[in-house]
Amino acid sequence: MTTGNFASDELLRIEQTLRLPTFDNSVAISIGELASRIGRERELPIAIEIRVGDWTVFKAALPGSKPENDGWINRKARVVNLKKRSTMYERVRAEELGIDWHKENGVVDETHAIHGGGLPLVTTDGNLRGVMVISGLPQVDDHNLGIEILRTYLNTD
Repeated sequence: MTTGNFASDELLRIEQTLRLPTFDNSVAISIGELASRIGRERELPIAIEIRVGDWTVFKAALPGSKPENDGWINRKARVVNLKKRSTMYERVRAEELGIDWHKENGVVDETHAIHGGGLPLVTTDGNLRGVMVISGLPQVDDHNLGIEILRTYLNTD
C-alpha cells in the first residue's frame, strides 16, 4: 500500500510527540545536517530542505537525487504550510474521508503534493515554525525517514 497502512490518528499522535523546544536558523541547520549525515551514511538518493517560514535555511541534494526533487519539495512544503500537518497525514486523512483533498482545499496537484516527506516543525507552544521536506524515496520511506530524523534530533528514540 502506498500509504504504509497508516491511520491519521496515529500520524497525528506521532507529530505531537515531535515538538521542538525552540526553532531558529541554528536548529534548522542542525536538523538539516543530521538529515544529510544519515542520508550520506545510508547512500540515500534524497534531497533535503529545511525552511523557517518560507525561507530555505538548509538544502542538500545528495548523490542520486535529481533536479525534479526540487519541484516535489516545493509542492510538499506548500501542503505543510497550508494545513500545518505532515503531507502523509493529509493524504491518509483524505483517503479515510474519501475526499478529493485538492478540491476540498481549492488547490491543484501541480502546486500541492500530498505525498509523504513533508513534516511540520512545531515548537512546544504549538506554533508551526518551519518545514522539513525529504524527497527522493517512495513516499512512506520519505515520511519515515523524516520522523526518524526528528526523533534522533530530539533524542526520543
